[in-house]
Formats: sequence, C-alpha cells, structure tokens
Amino acid sequence: MPHARSEPRVTERELRYRGYRFTCRVAQPEHPTTEPLVILGGSSQDRNSWVRHERRLAEIACVVTVDLPGYGDSDFLPVEHGMDFLAAAVHHMLASLEMPRVNLVGACFGGAIAMRLAQQHPSLIGRLLLVGMARQLPRDYAEVVDRWREQVKTGQLTDIADELVTRFTAASGAEHVRRLSAVARFLRREFLDMDEDGLTKWVEHNERLVAHDWYRTEPMPPVPTLVVTGEHDILTPPEESRALAAGLPLAHFTTIREADHLAPVERVAEFAELVARFCSEGQWHDLDFCHPVESFDNRPVPA
Repeated sequence: MPHARSEPRVTERELRYRGYRFTCRVAQPEHPTTEPLVILGGSSQDRNSWVRHERRLAEIACVVTVDLPGYGDSDFLPVEHGMDFLAAAVHHMLASLEMPRVNLVGACFGGAIAMRLAQQHPSLIGRLLLVGMARQLPRDYAEVVDRWREQVKTGQLTDIADELVTRFTAASGAEHVRRLSAVARFLRREFLDMDEDGLTKWVEHNERLVAHDWYRTEPMPPVPTLVVTGEHDILTPPEESRALAAGLPLAHFTTIREADHLAPVERVAEFAELVARFCSEGQWHDLDFCHPVESFDNRPVPA
C-alpha cells in the first residue's frame, strides 16, 4: 500500500570549504523512493528558489539545494576560484551529508558545475539532468561583463536590469511563452533589489564565468543524462543544447513547450514533473508539454 503523503522535514546545514562558509537546504521525506536529488541553480537563483519545485520532488527523494560560496547569503568568493572549486565544494557538501550517490540537476551556471562534478567524481552520479546548458558562453559575454562592471560602478543598474531581461527571456515567439511578462518583471525587480553585498557577488560571478573554463571536453560518466531547455530559449538555444547532448555518452534531449531559458520558473509544475519522472525512472518520454525526445548513445563498444 502506498505511503500517505506527508510534508518533508526541512533543515539547513552551514558548511565550510577551504575557509568559505556556505549553506544548504535539505528537504527529507519520510519515505524516499530514489537517490537524493541535488539541484544546482542558475546565477540568479539561491537555495530557496526551488521551494515550489521541492513540494513535488520531495515526494520521491530527499531534495538538496545550496548557496555555494560566492552566492546567496554565503561568503563572498574571489574570482580566482572557478568551476573546479565550486564542484569541489559540492563534493564536500555531499560527503558531509553522507550522500555517496545522487541524482544531479544543474540549471545554466549550475549545469557547468554539475558537469565538472560528474567528470571529477563519476561514481557520485546516478542520473544527470542539465537545463539551459551549452558548451560555450555567448560570444560577446566577455565584452558585456566589462561593460556591466563599469555600469555597476556608475550606478546604471536600470540599464543592466533591462538588458538581463532581453538576454534571458524570449524575443521571437514571446507571445507563446507562458508567464513571460510576470517572469520578466520578477527578473528585473530581483536585480534592482540587490543590496551592496549582492551586487558585489554578482559582478564577481560574471568575472568568474569569463576567467575560467566553462566547459571541458573531459570524459563524462555513462549515466542516463537528460539535456533540456525551453523551445524559445535565446540564451542557450535548443540547437546548442542538442549539440551538447549529442556528445555525451548516454544522453537524451528535448525542449519544453511554451517556455524559454527560464523554463523552470515559467512552467514550475511541468518542470518538476519532468525531473521527478526522469530521476525515478518513470514514464517521461511522452509528456505532452515536451517535444519528442531524441536519444544519443556514445558509449564505447566493448571489445
């Protein structure tokens, strides 16, 4: 007989890695049915950004979200520390939580960290889901980061906020993106509401992206992997996410209908359902809010 649904027990853990304090949120259900689910969010997300998804995901697994060093209310992290450091901090977190194997979700910036963790600690990964992830940053990103740094210094925050909206949300096809106006307003307000600490971390984050490798062509573990983005994504277009999937050992690719780069926010219930089904080996290939799934199997053929 199935267990009656109950609210997960939510706790927070303060951790330190190489002297930097950071915090994770753990939602532990009474009767998990699959490995813990770790979510590494994008650059504008913190450990509380996934609470609405957590309600669905904690039905099947312990859900962990985190403010890594340099993000949220964790300690400031100098730009000299890149993806390797952040992946190592996640590894330290999993060891502290006594989680030897997890299902890992990485969204955009979090996807780059997730891939680095999978490359360096392949035995940790049961399943991998990459959201809005591509093999390279936008070609003009280094130039844009330089300009943003100067605009922050001169107080041109409204200009940056407007540009963030145009970069992260759909241009063409916008009339078909769900909750686009509301999400765009939220994105703009979230940036303008940053305090001085948040702005300092935001500038350092963008400097970090251009100062370190975003993607490395190192071996990935042959675990079930799903690469997904919104069908109208203009920051990491579907063709770039598909190319990423096509180079992974055991990957699938799809796009979420009526969504752009911010699909997890625009279609919260649907995205959570996709993650839950994929990570619990449920039926996820024919969900009506996704386009047909493409599959790639690049595992070496045994001799």
